[in-house]
This record gives sequence, C-alpha cells and structure tokens, in this order.
Amino acid sequence: MPARPVRSAGVSRHRAPKKGLGLLRETAIIVVSALVLSWLIKSLLVQAFFIPSASMEDTLEVGDRVMVSRLVPRVLDLHRGDIVVFRDPGGWLRPYEPPDHGPIGNAIGRGLTAVGLLPQDTGEHLIKRVIGLPGDHVTCCDADGKIEVNGTAITETSYIKPGSIPSQVPIDQTVPEGMLFVMGDNRQDSADSRFNTSKPGGGFVPIDNVVGTAFATVWPFDRATWHRNPGSVFEQVPEP
Repeated sequence: MPARPVRSAGVSRHRAPKKGLGLLRETAIIVVSALVLSWLIKSLLVQAFFIPSASMEDTLEVGDRVMVSRLVPRVLDLHRGDIVVFRDPGGWLRPYEPPDHGPIGNAIGRGLTAVGLLPQDTGEHLIKRVIGLPGDHVTCCDADGKIEVNGTAITETSYIKPGSIPSQVPIDQTVPEGMLFVMGDNRQDSADSRFNTSKPGGGFVPIDNVVGTAFATVWPFDRATWHRNPGSVFEQVPEP
C-alpha cells in the first residue's frame, strides 16, 4: 500500500499569512463600515453636542452631553418650546479658539468628530429655546410679568431656571419669515435674541441655521433625561 504524501512544513508556513491577511481585511471592512454608518447617522439623524455655558440652566448644565435630532427642521416641523442647536447667525459668540492638542491629537479629534464618535465642538453653535416662530408677535412683560406670544400670556415655570424672571428687559418683536425668536432658560444669564438686535438678522435666528433639536441628555449619567417639548405652555397661543 503506497504511503500517503506528507505535507511539508513549508506549505503550512505559506498559508498562514493568507489567513492573517484575510482576518485583517475583514477587520478593516468592519471598521470602515462602522465609521461610514456613524457618519451617516451624524449627518442625517442624530448628532452629539456638549454644553459650554450656563445659559440653559437648570435644563442643561455646563458639561452636559446632549443628543440632537437632525430630522428637525429638514423632515419634522419646529415648534414653540423646542430646544434648538443652531449656527451663530453672526456676532453672537466671541471669536473661538479650539483647544490645541498638538497636530496628531487635533487630527484625531477632527476625524472622530467628523464621523460622530466625539461630540461636536460647540465653538460655532448655540443652544436656546424657541419662543417665537415666523409671524409670531413676542412681547414682555404683561401686568403679571409674563411673556406674551400673539397676545396670549405663557407660564414658563416648567423650564426657566428657578428664581429667574421671564425677562429683565422689554420685548416687542414680530418674528420675520424664515426666522426664530429664541431665549435661554437661565433668563438673566443668556445672551439670546433680546440682546443681539444690532447683529446680523436683528437678533432672530434663520431657520436654515438650525442644526436640530435637543431631545436627551446622555452624560453625565446622573443627569440623563429626555427633553420633551413643553406643549402645554404654548397650547393656547393662537396662530399669527
């Protein structure tokens, strides 16, 4: 009976690299697919931002990480009471210098932010609450110290910071078409539509500048919560 041929050790050594290359190729495909999926989610659906200031306390605090739906206003409508992230209309923010982590660190940070694995740097963005939609007439304050929208007083105790008053300055603004009137929940520490009337847009925010609406705080864990629209505050407000 003829002896079976014996595989040489050289054959096994020749095949091992092919297995290694196959594993490397599969890993690369998985990583690239995950990055592309993350980028698509960030670009079309959800994006993370962090809160750099106290203007939205106590709803949002400095250092909070929030998730923002990019479906608004591209697919879904904006509503009074929504918390919106928007690009600076011009001059609302001081010139911003991002932190320097060195050439490699900066490149890694930009890459991870671009694909949505790090929260967006808020250096060119602001976050406020929508008080007036296009055509709305926003005034303050009535005999009870409340803001009125289209002649109807609104009670904002569900979201403005305890101890705040609706506004420390008079308001009498009609929101132009394609614009929003926004305010921070920490009314006495918020440079919002009330204080940017001399800037481009007259203190109003172009709807085209809106990145999306904040719907949840996800970090730190002890502050994790949903941010639902306070619809009852504005339910009696008539259309303009």
